[in-house]
Amino acid sequence: MPAIGRWVLRHALHQWVQWSQAGLRLPSIAVNLSAHQLYDTMLYETVCAALTASGVEPSALKLEITESAMMHDPALAQEQVQRLATLGVRFAVDDFGTGYSSLAYLHTFPLSELKIDRTFVTPLASDERDDAIVDATIQMAHRLGLQVVAEGVECAQQWDHLLRLGCDFFQGYWFARPLSAAQFFHLWQKEQTTASSQRPFE
Repeated sequence: MPAIGRWVLRHALHQWVQWSQAGLRLPSIAVNLSAHQLYDTMLYETVCAALTASGVEPSALKLEITESAMMHDPALAQEQVQRLATLGVRFAVDDFGTGYSSLAYLHTFPLSELKIDRTFVTPLASDERDDAIVDATIQMAHRLGLQVVAEGVECAQQWDHLLRLGCDFFQGYWFARPLSAAQFFHLWQKEQTTASSQRPFE
């Protein structure tokens, strides 16, 4: 794995530990995996070393890979993913719908999450065809036991529409612009303070 890939992985896990120690207990930390990293023969060893160094449980690490990357060499990709999944690491399909690949991988790969690309989210509620695609994707993913994340949610209308379609999670500018680790922690603290002030007296 390239040096930058190892650095990102180690830094992400270290940041997750820092947040946990400060009281921000996130269920997992997600790291994007490039096609080059996915097919690196030392991927398993690199991930194991990073987990050991940080003390993070494998189940708290989620690796995101694109359809296109998985389909470059499906057999090798499945072998790489399966080894880490056996360890407890989780996997998500990023930018779903843009890879022009077979859907067979959805049941042959040990996946836990599917992320719908923003190109299908942006026109929601204004284009019936995209509504149908997103609806069908969510239903299919749920029947396969996968959780669904909608990417690129930028307004309340999109969020509300996705909620009605049964989407599980959301990301996009409607919630926040890209933030540094410190900014994210500050936002969490602010949300906690707001939630506490709104609790009814007992």
